[in-house]
Amino acid sequence: MAIVVDIDVMLARRKMSVGEFADAVGITPANVAVLKNGRAKAVRFATLDAVCRVLECQPGDVLRWVLDEDPAAQPDHPRRPARTEP
Repeated sequence: MAIVVDIDVMLARRKMSVGEFADAVGITPANVAVLKNGRAKAVRFATLDAVCRVLECQPGDVLRWVLDEDPAAQPDHPRRPARTEP
């Protein structure tokens, strides 16, 4: 995934637990884990807004883009060559 969520860093700086953060944002601790582990496929702007309000930060403080080594190698990437049948 090319978008990295750095919530751990922000939580550590604020000495806030995952449970406290989840309650303050209005999401479950399981969804916080999904964000932290890079398994989230999307984040609603309302959730991002709540995250930034709770952590008193900007979106760029918790989201970071990194270049995938070969994005076209991802199975669902639109530029991946079509599979041809023999």
